Amino acid sequence: MCTAITYNTKNHYFGRNLDLEYSYKETVTITPRNYEFKFRTVKELKNHYAIIGMAYIANNYPLYYDAINEKGLGMAGLNFPENADYKEEKENMNNIAPFEFIPYVLSQCSNIEEVKKLLQNTNIAQINFSDELPASPLHWIISDKELSITVESVKDGLKIYDNPVGVLTNNPTFDIQMFNLNNYMNLSTEPPINNFSEKLNLETYSRGMGAIGLPGDLSSASRFVKATFTKMNSISGDSESESISQFFHILESVYQQRGCVHMGDDKYEITIYSSCCNMDKGIYYYKTYENSQITGIDMYKENLDGNELISYDLIKGQQIFMQN
Repeated sequence: MCTAITYNTKNHYFGRNLDLEYSYKETVTITPRNYEFKFRTVKELKNHYAIIGMAYIANNYPLYYDAINEKGLGMAGLNFPENADYKEEKENMNNIAPFEFIPYVLSQCSNIEEVKKLLQNTNIAQINFSDELPASPLHWIISDKELSITVESVKDGLKIYDNPVGVLTNNPTFDIQMFNLNNYMNLSTEPPINNFSEKLNLETYSRGMGAIGLPGDLSSASRFVKATFTKMNSISGDSESESISQFFHILESVYQQRGCVHMGDDKYEITIYSSCCNMDKGIYYYKTYENSQITGIDMYKENLDGNELISYDLIKGQQIFMQN
């Protein structure tokens, strides 16, 4: 499963944890402005905004997991099993395959207002990339520098929710996730006071008791609460180093460690990578499960007027600095 967040200091940041028991050969992939995006049912785009993000490249097509464009719009697809419901193709609608949805939006929208307008005539259709790569059940978080929305294609149709917390995990549906926060309104960063009973002398017995009651398990509902609480109460300096460090610390609060989520046989779900994108500067930072060093790739150091995909293999081996 996965967790995505936004975070603002002096700059604006967007990223996610990808939690799975396996990995494709994903790379940090830059799609320049003149790469021709071909879609299954709508007209191709020969010129568009440049995009940087994590993708699996299949047949020279970037299957993005998460990405930002040069205008500072970010988007990530997260697993949404049992709830995702893609539709048959509809006349007089732009029928977009799930694997096309991130390129379709980021190639032509610069902010949430433009995204909402685009989605008015969009149908997420049941179209597979190939027989070997069927459509994954997903929902999406889309964010500009100030606002976020969640997009879900469910049985009742295409739902677009304002996302005031800038967080997304997996099931249940986003409206239920937000409603569930009501159950945690008593959480505080301050030491608790005794509301249990005036007849009992209950006291704080250690530091760190302010968040008592905050879920700590790895379910998507619990991760939503924990990531939201951590993000909404997070304090960071404004420098790039402080900002990205704090961003990764927020994601670390919901990391998946090998051995904690058994997927059968000898498979365990882990946080394969974590990303943090500077939406203002076009820099994609990442860490992997085995490499805790932060690695950055700057899209503006590439030729963004080209027409060929640019990709960087992930540095997965641990990078250790020996001080003596």
